[in-house]
Amino acid sequence: MTFRQALAGDLDAVVSLTQAAYEHYTPLFGAPPIPVTEDYTPRIERGEVWLLESGADLAGLIVIERHPDHAMIFSVAVSPAFQGKKLGTALLDFAEEQARSWRVPEVRLYTNSRMERNIAIYTAYGFRETGRRANPHRPGWTVVDMAKPVSESTAA
Repeated sequence: MTFRQALAGDLDAVVSLTQAAYEHYTPLFGAPPIPVTEDYTPRIERGEVWLLESGADLAGLIVIERHPDHAMIFSVAVSPAFQGKKLGTALLDFAEEQARSWRVPEVRLYTNSRMERNIAIYTAYGFRETGRRANPHRPGWTVVDMAKPVSESTAA
């Protein structure tokens, strides 16, 4: 497995993987989750999209925004063909490594309150809930904000 920044030519693959990874939430929400409707072109141009590849296959991706005092995860998506292989954890590890390299003290993310499985995964990984708020873009949806302090380097 290798990580690399997404390039303009990866746009279709980013969109396709994101749609596949999040599609089971559309019936639950009655609409596609926010990452599915996102325009990834500017995010790719800003260097926010990172791909996790297994040989020639796109296994997953993570979208990380750099802020002065934190790294913000916008999306974690694992291809259905690669789910159940701990790649979500690998993507979260990568986000933490990025935050450490940027010398910011924490990683933040937000998710839909109805994504209970994801909230449990993030909690088990060390994120703590910092609040809940109405989603400003989707009336009736609730956003769960979470944060995790960046740990010291695990390099030996």
